[in-house]
Amino acid sequence: MIKGLYRSASAMIPRIKKQEASANNIANASTPGYKKERIFTKELSRAELKIAHKRNDWEQPMVDKSYTSFAPGVFDHTGNPLNMAIDGDGFFQIELPDGTKALTRNGAFSVSPQGFLEIPGGALVMGEGGAITVGSGDVEVSATGIVSSDGLTVGQITPVTVNDLQSLEKIGSSMFVVPEGEELIPETKSTIQQGYLEASNVDIVREMIEMIISFRNFEADSKSISVQDQSLEHLFQRVGSR
Repeated sequence: MIKGLYRSASAMIPRIKKQEASANNIANASTPGYKKERIFTKELSRAELKIAHKRNDWEQPMVDKSYTSFAPGVFDHTGNPLNMAIDGDGFFQIELPDGTKALTRNGAFSVSPQGFLEIPGGALVMGEGGAITVGSGDVEVSATGIVSSDGLTVGQITPVTVNDLQSLEKIGSSMFVVPEGEELIPETKSTIQQGYLEASNVDIVREMIEMIISFRNFEADSKSISVQDQSLEHLFQRVGSR
């Protein structure tokens, strides 16, 4: 019976994490380029418990792991020449104010006071030759990523990716930090769509359904603990009355 208490309690932990992930996804449903977070849960076998050095199978029978779904979102037409979306795989390469390399699918760009193409907040959009300067001219971007300002070519945007997408670290605002030593790989088959933004890949209805299911499972585990606790109390009372 004690084992049952631990098993029920252990099963409640992933439910909480699933709730948190779904809540975060819903909160970012309207953030351009946002990629939803998923929770993978599985029950450890006895052999896996031994490998994990858990001699007692009631310690933690469940294991959970979060991962990011990089499925594309739909494209919204904005007509803004500074809005761009990647049709295909890959990310925009950006440089944070501290010099850190990062990637994003959020193409809601603007022009800094210095004339650089940037993400609001100071992250610079990087082209093949470095930061892209558009000045105060009219910006045009071809499907192949050639950036022009008042008809003059000022840069080339080429989507990039990495070998292991799950190695990318989320830092908010639809941005991902590139791990040190990770090589950036050009995605030459992808194209740039000017005047469009990629919406998040969050399905709000599905997220709400998963939150309800997770909550019901949490309630069931909680009720199981309560029933087992009451059974233990009755057992102790009977033993103590003898």
